[in-house]
Amino acid sequence: MKTTGLIASALMAMALPAMAAEPQNGTGETDGYKLVWQDLFDGESLNLDRWNIEVNGDGGGNAELQYYTARLDNVRVGDDGEGNGCLILTAKKEVYNGKQCTSGRITTKNKIAFKHGKIEAAIKLPQTANGLWPAFWMMGNDFDQVGWPRCGETDIMEFGHQNGIKNGTQDRFFNGACHWGTAWNDHRQYSRDRTNSYSLQDGEFHIYTCIWDQDKISMYVDMDTHPEMGPYYEMTIPETTTDQTHPGYYFHKENFILFNLAVGGNFPGIWDINGITALNADNNYQQSMYVNYVKIYQKGTPDETTDFADPGDMGQGGVAGIVADDLKISYAADVVSLPEAGDIRIYNASGMLVASVHGEQLSVDGLAAGMYIVKATADGRQATCKIVVR
Repeated sequence: MKTTGLIASALMAMALPAMAAEPQNGTGETDGYKLVWQDLFDGESLNLDRWNIEVNGDGGGNAELQYYTARLDNVRVGDDGEGNGCLILTAKKEVYNGKQCTSGRITTKNKIAFKHGKIEAAIKLPQTANGLWPAFWMMGNDFDQVGWPRCGETDIMEFGHQNGIKNGTQDRFFNGACHWGTAWNDHRQYSRDRTNSYSLQDGEFHIYTCIWDQDKISMYVDMDTHPEMGPYYEMTIPETTTDQTHPGYYFHKENFILFNLAVGGNFPGIWDINGITALNADNNYQQSMYVNYVKIYQKGTPDETTDFADPGDMGQGGVAGIVADDLKISYAADVVSLPEAGDIRIYNASGMLVASVHGEQLSVDGLAAGMYIVKATADGRQATCKIVVR
């Protein structure tokens, strides 16, 4: 017989923070924005209440060369060598599961999602040279339901494009982009690139910021120290519910966060591992991308929403809205229950939706043993908790 356990989100285990060599301030609470969620990556391991680690070698739809693994060789949290706690994604030239290299990719799909606000990350990039393709981006949290590109994709930062390689400006050439459409064969996009005036692969952290509201999506680099540079990307997105050719149809819903370090493929224009000069004998055939923190800010306007399964590194108070006092989730005898009818969704530890219903109860009988995240919404309120099925 199964035994059950309920672990409230308020009791989620969090590792003790470590001292960071650099302040993790970001651009701060400016222009009415207030910090609502952050991961400082100062713990002893990646917090799986927030993040999913992808494991696949499918090439990401771009003929990429790497196999993404969950090994500590490729995905871990640790010190960057200068006292900064970081997410560390490492690309390695090695034979693994039929691929010639490995790397890491993580997402917050179905765990941490939001609509509208300011999101930013402090990132120390590897030397992309020829072949590495680091990225910080978002996709619609309805990805599992509608797929790509209907979910919408916002690429906040990408390095490694073949134009930078061709011009010898790999350390300064980068871009932002948005992708949308009704199907793979109806893919629309708008991208803009910049050749920066100084290197962004100088062994230092640089802040990449996206401001996303009802009117437009704007992207900035080092907004804290170089506000005069203005956005490197901007696209207007007036909302529409009828025109499926317009970006405003796709970019007004909750998005999740992604970080990855791809190797080769269509973006760099390199499909042979021997053309990946970034992984060489001088660096022991491996390089890493370091993320010091990622932060989400909002203004508290009616158009903004959050769907957080974990309060993030927000101190004792956490983030309002994780658990609604009058929408308590109960779990007993293999049944998840609400005090009133609402939407109940259950996700596995990899962030995949495994069961859902609109009602007051949802049975978990038949689910494999393990930890699951339960999310419930009713009349604009939300509650989240973890359950353990044994």
